[in-house]
Amino acid sequence: MRTIAVLIPALLLAACSQPAPPAEPAVDAPPPMEASAAATPAAPAAESAASAPAAPAAEATTEDARARIETLLGDAAQYEKVFNAFKTAVVGGDRAAVVEEVRFPLNIANGRKITGPGEFQRNYEKIITPAVVKAVSEQDFGKVFVNQQGVMIGDGQVWLNGQCLDQACTKTEVKVITIQ
Repeated sequence: MRTIAVLIPALLLAACSQPAPPAEPAVDAPPPMEASAAATPAAPAAESAASAPAAPAAEATTEDARARIETLLGDAAQYEKVFNAFKTAVVGGDRAAVVEEVRFPLNIANGRKITGPGEFQRNYEKIITPAVVKAVSEQDFGKVFVNQQGVMIGDGQVWLNGQCLDQACTKTEVKVITIQ
């Protein structure tokens, strides 16, 4: 009976899982995301990127990031759209637009959570700090860190991930899940 109790949650998660993770996940990767709840990611070290002065190499990097997202998380276009909208809103100081890109409850620093848009607006300056603005403004979509738990901006200041909207996980909604 105990074996069944252990297997049922594993099978349910497997049914809604994305493609298999890479062979060597980051040592300090955040915990796995559940289909119906966002995980609280830790800030893993940013992966090293090869520096290349030529523009074609930069395009290849963007394609690599998109390919990693497609392989691990699903539709890269959704992630890029949320990334761009969030970056524009944060850099422009558009609080309402920032809130539109966030999933609540939002994980913030020190393991705390923001439960809704009103609480987010009241604590905006404490959440969207100058360090967060700097990380977001300097991040290029082609150089994002990607693992099975999501897309990382900066050194873990912001995480985006998708949430399954149906049992088969055929529809997902990508939002910001952590700002720290």
